[in-house]
Amino acid sequence: MTVAVGQGRACCGQHGERGGGEGCEERAWAHGSKRAIRPGAAGAGAADTVAASPGAGGTTTGSPAVSPLTCPTRPAIRDDVPMRIMFVGDSMTIGSAGDHTWRYRMWQHLNAAYGGPYKIVGPRRELYDPAADAPVSHAYGAPDFPERARAHLAGWGEGWLHMAPLVGDAVRAGRADTLLVSLGLIDLGFYTDAGQTAENVHRFVAEARAANPRIRAVLLPVIRNVRALADPAFAAECERFNELLGKAVADLGTPGSPLLLASRPEEWDIDRDTYDGTHPNAAGEHLLAAAFADAMHQAWDVGAPYRPAHD
Repeated sequence: MTVAVGQGRACCGQHGERGGGEGCEERAWAHGSKRAIRPGAAGAGAADTVAASPGAGGTTTGSPAVSPLTCPTRPAIRDDVPMRIMFVGDSMTIGSAGDHTWRYRMWQHLNAAYGGPYKIVGPRRELYDPAADAPVSHAYGAPDFPERARAHLAGWGEGWLHMAPLVGDAVRAGRADTLLVSLGLIDLGFYTDAGQTAENVHRFVAEARAANPRIRAVLLPVIRNVRALADPAFAAECERFNELLGKAVADLGTPGSPLLLASRPEEWDIDRDTYDGTHPNAAGEHLLAAAFADAMHQAWDVGAPYRPAHD
């Protein structure tokens, strides 16, 4: 199986726009420390593919973040058009009141490691509030996480089934060009089987591309939770979906709209990295951010390998 990863991002933003923590992005860009990439760049072509496996790969130092058998030549093109990132996910991505969220960890990483301008976009800002049983909280655990960087398209109890009809409008409104997607566990647990969930992946990609034909996306396989430990049938369904997700990435990825399959953190431990067997604690947040950051760095030369920032 091959996964197209080498054509870079679509350039949909406006020049000079910055994301959360504007000073950090401005300084990084002025120093010219890293490279941004764009579709059709010199040195990027049909050879820029990665032979990948849908299985769990490592995100530790020295391990591939995209499960590659071979690594592509990275495009050496830089531009100054802001990358417009949208986080898409379920309860593991929206987080609940008091959480930092892995979105915050990714924001910290981008400020520290990405040398180009970027903006985080999305129609929502809230965390889930367990007391209200609704996404109405703004009580993030990190007071330095600015309002403009809290944007997302994530929801407690929402999966591919729910996001497929929403992603097109969200991409249009935010002019997103890069999607970081963590979905599937809630679908398999409550709504659809592996095959039906994979069909919703196809619909999601089609809707996103209808809004931006040059959208690019990083997709994270399902990370099994505590239910999978006690329910072999559910665990098997998770593995089946991850196989189908890998196939979808390979089949749907194009040079102009690349899809990237990130690797599940091989060191994930539900006792150490979650607070309830499913949802990430601080350690788990770092692992999720690392899965996306390392995949983008290895395949697209975006930023640098993930290094946790101090809380």
